[in-house]
Amino acid sequence: MKTLGRVLRDILVWAVIGVFSFPLVWMLVTSVKPRDQTTSYPPALLPDQFTLEHYVNLLFNTAFPRLFVNSLFVSGVSTLVAVLCATAGAYGMTRYRFPGRSLMARLVLFAYLLPAVVLLVPLYVVVAGMGLGDSLWGLVVTYITFALPFALWLLRAFMAALPPDVEAAAAIDGASRWAVFFEIVIPQALPGIMATAVFTFIGAYNEYLYALVFVNADARMTLPPGVMRLVKESYNIDWNVMMAAAVVITAPVLVLFACVQRHFSQGFGAGSVKG
Repeated sequence: MKTLGRVLRDILVWAVIGVFSFPLVWMLVTSVKPRDQTTSYPPALLPDQFTLEHYVNLLFNTAFPRLFVNSLFVSGVSTLVAVLCATAGAYGMTRYRFPGRSLMARLVLFAYLLPAVVLLVPLYVVVAGMGLGDSLWGLVVTYITFALPFALWLLRAFMAALPPDVEAAAAIDGASRWAVFFEIVIPQALPGIMATAVFTFIGAYNEYLYALVFVNADARMTLPPGVMRLVKESYNIDWNVMMAAAVVITAPVLVLFACVQRHFSQGFGAGSVKG
């Protein structure tokens, strides 16, 4: 009975995985289908022949590479700045006692929970006043305003879970506050920092609303608003090119997860239990 139950459980798990994985498989297959087989009826999962012409068209005959580089730049810079500032801020909020510390933590969470559309006009006015309108740096500044509260809130939980005894022992031995922070706190908090960086990067990488409103020039567009302009043919959509674009867009996220999977899984569990 135990063996039968285990088999049934495995079948159920794989069935659920198959259901959720099917859109990704269909996306990949559509990206290598000939165009005349994409809208054929009845639809076939596997085409008669595979082709890479849609990838060649996407990478060499469109502005997709420039959009890709723009998105990586905006997401990478905003993630780097937000995580660095949030790491230092979270350490200060958990290790130093000062009036209003709990209120500050709640205000940070409140800033993250504000709907993005509410801040659209005020942030546009601020960015334009800084002379960064219609630029990638304007998007970087905008994304940092959203990424920093999110990263600070997550890292605050990770920092609070770290035992302060080792830091106290290092301070007794004569280590400076900076030495304690960089040589003891950062290595211990690295799983949480990596997990936070992954979430922050994905949030900036997939952001659509602000990228659509703040940037108008085609040369400075990012992937979410720019891809729709690429795949439209008059009033139709080139589904093969769109699926090829979706595969290429997904690739950096998959590579990022593969590189930091160990840190990501450790950090996800570290922030949920306070030691």
